[in-house]
Parts: sequence; C-alpha cells; structure tokens
Amino acid sequence: MTNSGVAAALALLVCATDMAGVGVSGQQPDQQEGGSFRFRTGVELINVTATVTDSRGRFVPGLEKEDFLLYEDDTLQTISHFSNARVPVSLGIVLDTSGSMEGEKMSAALEALDRFLFDLLAPDDEIFIYSFNYQPKLVHRWTSDRDSLSRAMRRVRPRGGTALYDAVAAAVPMAEEGHHRKKAVVIISDGNDTNSETDVRDVRRLIQESEVLVYAIGIDGNDQSGARIGRGSSRPRTPFPFPVPGRGRGRSPFPSPPGWPSGGRSGPSDDRVNVSALRDLTDDSGGRTEIIRNAKDLEPATAGVADELSQQYYLAYPAPGHDDGQWHAIDVEVRNSRHRVRARRGYIASP
Repeated sequence: MTNSGVAAALALLVCATDMAGVGVSGQQPDQQEGGSFRFRTGVELINVTATVTDSRGRFVPGLEKEDFLLYEDDTLQTISHFSNARVPVSLGIVLDTSGSMEGEKMSAALEALDRFLFDLLAPDDEIFIYSFNYQPKLVHRWTSDRDSLSRAMRRVRPRGGTALYDAVAAAVPMAEEGHHRKKAVVIISDGNDTNSETDVRDVRRLIQESEVLVYAIGIDGNDQSGARIGRGSSRPRTPFPFPVPGRGRGRSPFPSPPGWPSGGRSGPSDDRVNVSALRDLTDDSGGRTEIIRNAKDLEPATAGVADELSQQYYLAYPAPGHDDGQWHAIDVEVRNSRHRVRARRGYIASP
C-alpha cells in the first residue's frame, strides 16, 4: 500500500472511531453520575442547582423537567439538561479555628463534622478542608478517605483571629477544581472577620463567577431568640432549616437586616457573627446561611446541609453568549405555586 493509501485508511479509522462515540443528537457522552449521562454538546452550559420545598419547608421530591421554568434576565430559557437523581459532590469544609472556637465549640464542631463525613455524605463524595484563624490553612487536600480527614481536623488547635474572607477566597477556586459536577463549600464560624486582606465584595464576586454552592453555619451565642435564622429573615422561624422566601424575576438580592452593614470588611462593632456578610457570601450561589445559638446545634445544622445536597435538582441551559462582565439574573420557578425554589440568583459573564 502506498503512503497515501495508508494515510487514507488511518483517516477513515479515526473518523469511524469518532462517530462511534457520538449519539443520534450529535452529543458526546462525558461521564455518568447518579444514573444519568452528562454530554459534551459543544455549547457552553449555564448549570443551576435548585432546592425545592413546600410551604412547610420540606423537600419536594420527584419533579421532572416539565415542572420547572427557568429565566435569565426575564427571558424564558430552554432547559436542555435535567436530573433529579442524587449525584456525587465535591465539597470543601471551611472551619473557623480562631481563639473564640476553643473548648465546647470546637469539640461540638469536630463531632458534627465526623457525623457529616462518616454518616451523612455518600462514599463517592470528595472533600477538602480549610481551617482559618489569622490566615487560612489547607488542612487536607481532596480525598474520599474519611479517617484521614477526621485525623487532620483533630490536629488543629484554635487560636488567633478570624480571616474568614481570605479562607473563602481560597476555598471557592479549589472547590471549582473538584471532579464532580456539583460543587459546594460549607463554612462554620462563630465570629466576624477581623484579619482578612480580602474584601467581602471581592469574595462575593468570586462566588458569582463560579458555580459553587456556598453554605454558612454561624454560631451566635448572644442570639436571645434561641431560634435558627434562615435566609432572608432575621426573625425566628420554624425548626426546619429551609424556608425560602418567594422572589420575582430579576429582583436584586435580599437587603441586609436592619443594623447590619452590607459589604466591606467592616461589620458589627463586636466579634459576633456578621449575618449580613455571611448572606452576601451564600445567597447568590443558591446556598444559604443558618445561624444557631448553641454549638450543640451544629450537628442538626450540618445534617440539614447534607440532606439538602442529596435532594436537589440539576438544570442547565445553553449559555446566551454574554461576554460583558455583567451580572445576569437567573430565576427558577416551579409550576406548582405552593412550592418554593432556591437556586443561584445569577452569574457574572466574565469577558
């Protein structure tokens, strides 16, 4: 066979191999998660994770793609990808190890996180851990080895200040590098930021440019109500940690509660948890902030996060192609008006 004949044969072989991996729609399978295939479509997707609850704050299972309406900038989008199955999570834990966490708070946090790791997350979830006092420290890189994670956490010793924003600014990019489609960060802290070089506005933008779900559990021992505080409200609420206020399309994020400044490194005049700043970090992402009064409530709070991560819906739509560096609002609705949806509020289309 001549050289040109060999080249032609090789070209045919390559073509046949490529065609074998392409489905009837021209989409190429990427990987399988939770029993559903993901595809490379050649089109960039905007991925959205949605949590749906009823009027009593209970998760609503079993919804299908047809039950959802998804808008970007008030324009209805075509949902091209959907899954209602539990998928593995790439999860970062960001643990406050400042001096104020010493004693009962740290013991309760370690116990709650052990249960979180060993009993509540799935075996194929991958985790990393950051601690922070006067600066963030990577305690353990990505792993599914729960024993190794637990041992690493128990070697930390509380001391120093609170560089919360620096820690989140380090954890979110690391979470984006996780192997699984769903990516999340869980922050546990008892105080206001006192040491970060990073401004909360910069961290918020970093989160808005990512697809990472951000959750925060704040321990506020001076909260006199004794109730957990849910997203968007400073009032006591029902024990179930997922009430979600309704919102119209295109609305801006919830305003800060009275007396709490929004943005910047300044916060309340003392070292108490800055509820407004935590919500600045969590709410745009589709996560939430929960404030607890006692460290003993860390176990049900972390259990609630694990439960939520296991019962969410995945939706995606073709990216409209913005490269303007601007914020584009996302609103997810369900056709049953008695149900409530929490999802990322939008994204910054990086140029």
